[in-house]
Amino acid sequence: MSDLPDKIKSMKSGLPKAEAKELVELYEKSQITPGEAVGTIAAQSIGEPGTQMIMRTHHFAGVTELDVTLGLPRIIEIFDARRTPSTPSMTVYLKEEFKNDEVRVKSIATKMLALKVSDVMDRLVVKLVNNVITLYLDAVKLKEFEISAEEISRQVGKKVRGVECSFEGNVVNIKGPKEDVSKLYKLRAKVKDVHIQGVNGIAQVLPVKKVDEWIIKTGGSNLKEALKIPEVDETRTVTNDLFETLDVLGIEAARQAIINEAKATLKDQGLTVDDRHLMLVADTMTSVGTIKGTNRYGILKHKASVLARASFEVALRHLFKAAANREVDKLTSIVENVMINQPAPVGTGTLKLVMKHGKKKKS
Repeated sequence: MSDLPDKIKSMKSGLPKAEAKELVELYEKSQITPGEAVGTIAAQSIGEPGTQMIMRTHHFAGVTELDVTLGLPRIIEIFDARRTPSTPSMTVYLKEEFKNDEVRVKSIATKMLALKVSDVMDRLVVKLVNNVITLYLDAVKLKEFEISAEEISRQVGKKVRGVECSFEGNVVNIKGPKEDVSKLYKLRAKVKDVHIQGVNGIAQVLPVKKVDEWIIKTGGSNLKEALKIPEVDETRTVTNDLFETLDVLGIEAARQAIINEAKATLKDQGLTVDDRHLMLVADTMTSVGTIKGTNRYGILKHKASVLARASFEVALRHLFKAAANREVDKLTSIVENVMINQPAPVGTGTLKLVMKHGKKKKS
């Protein structure tokens, strides 16, 4: 037992005898033979179930039809490291004191929704005589989104330069500068587009009861701003946008997000892949400090071997560039050794046997 890693030892020390024995057996089973081609096994283990995945690209959750990309298109997005997912989404968890209060959860969700002036207005009238834009607000929507005419007037005055705003009841008057008609109509378009409440980028919100707590699913993602909301549990809230996770939480969080997203997508299709295969791919994608896709623009571009880079696509470009930079291929990996028809350093090829002859006996 002395050769167990420190982490396994510490886990084992806190378990009953039977569970500790089971943990050690599980650890021993998880070991792989030295020289085994783990990359090939991982590729096969993910690729084979991938051929069984259906092309179901969208899932509609609840009445509000929250659109989420699933199936093979989502797997391609993850492993190609697409900069922006086709349907960005967050799963927002709330702190202990809020997670079981349905009314409060719905209120928080409403305030997270990104609102523009156009979302709450009934109509907008341009009065050319005195250069005033009159905004008539929808009373029902004001109540639904828990916002007042006073707040809208304040936001417009703050975010549109050179205007004076006042309100009376559910009517906001916006006094523009004395300019020509075309500029007044440009101001009209700008006013309609003013962000007045919520988190930028969140186009839909859906409170959902999950086991023993309420969570908020969103259409659209803005993790950095969402984590600033006091009621949000920043230790559990996640986004399906890998690069946003990288920017906000760092490379280790991005690596874990790749594993979690791939595992969840496969599980949704009823497919199971060993976590170690997904971990190996995630490690490879994040080993250079950022996220690189499993394609010629990503991890293949960063391979140390010239021949391995040239074996995939655009061979001449890689060979000419390597020659210009006087690169040397030390033939330490599998691809380049296969290419030049010599034993690859994998399996039995990792060993080199040397036989020492004894001294020749005198007759």
